[in-house]
Amino acid sequence: MTITIYGIKNCDTMKKARAWLDDHGVAYDFHDYKLAGIAADKLKRWSDELGWETLLNRAGTTFRKLPDSDKEGLNERKALALMLAQPSMIKRPVLDLGGKLLVGFKPEIYAGEVASKRGRKA
Repeated sequence: MTITIYGIKNCDTMKKARAWLDDHGVAYDFHDYKLAGIAADKLKRWSDELGWETLLNRAGTTFRKLPDSDKEGLNERKALALMLAQPSMIKRPVLDLGGKLLVGFKPEIYAGEVASKRGRKA
């Protein structure tokens, strides 16, 4: 099974999540939104599974700097368009465990979920 972590290289939360994976000997691929963007169909699948509200990082500076007109009347279509245009608006990290997605970084959740996917304790 391939584990992929999606995010931005210089994000502090990403650094913590990647350090946790490294410290626990978890092999993973890193997908950097800044370099590679994100495919519209993948973002839509994530939204279908998790909800666009979970994916949209409203607390980040990119979202906060948007004009009010872009923030008003948010729905899935509008939120996905914003995240595709500026992937830094996607909450980080998104960890794809091959069938299960985790959004954000909490060591205790990573420990339980990554361990169960690997068949041993992380």
